[in-house]
Amino acid sequence: MMSMQPVLEIFAPEGFASWPTDEHGRCGYLALDGRLTSAQVGTAVWRLADHNDVELAPEEVAERGARPQDPLDGFLHGLLTDPHPYAPGGLRLTDSATGTVVEPGCCTGLEEWRSWREVTEGSGTAWLGCEPDTRAERVGRVVRLTVDTEAEDGPVIELPLEELRRLLAGVERDLRDFLSLTARWAERQLPDHAPALTAALARALDLDPAPAPAPAHSA
Repeated sequence: MMSMQPVLEIFAPEGFASWPTDEHGRCGYLALDGRLTSAQVGTAVWRLADHNDVELAPEEVAERGARPQDPLDGFLHGLLTDPHPYAPGGLRLTDSATGTVVEPGCCTGLEEWRSWREVTEGSGTAWLGCEPDTRAERVGRVVRLTVDTEAEDGPVIELPLEELRRLLAGVERDLRDFLSLTARWAERQLPDHAPALTAALARALDLDPAPAPAPAHSA
């Protein structure tokens, strides 16, 4: 049985009090979907804002504006104004039959999740990051994932092409449900920033700006 989840690389924020967040280990992954608690959504939003809170080059300041003096506005500025926000993480594929897990590699982010469709609809191959150097290749009607191409006897997962298409459709559904859930969260927690935050998260997740309806779970 194969499962695939969009995951955000996460850890517990220290000393952050602008909105409630969840307690989390030092480093790990948070699966994004429409079933997260309000505190988990808060942690995900914090992580995305924190990761995109970087010093801008002069030409970027000219395009996106200077960082506001207000602490909250300043913290959110990078995420809200970046045309291509970075979302650390990616897609996690689990083969429950063998226990093999393909986790996101370095040098890629969740905003690149659609690159998996190169395997199903495009060139037939996709590079999924390094450390490990994971590769996916379409061979006829089968997709072969080599977890670490640098290892001579590393694990390999094979699944039907249609199965990967089904899994990717589920990933998009989970991301849209998360975006819809977060839009409702933002209306309560950050009402002055809710529309801009929802649009920024859509860019970070490579989704259409308008969130799709999500299951009735509170955030």
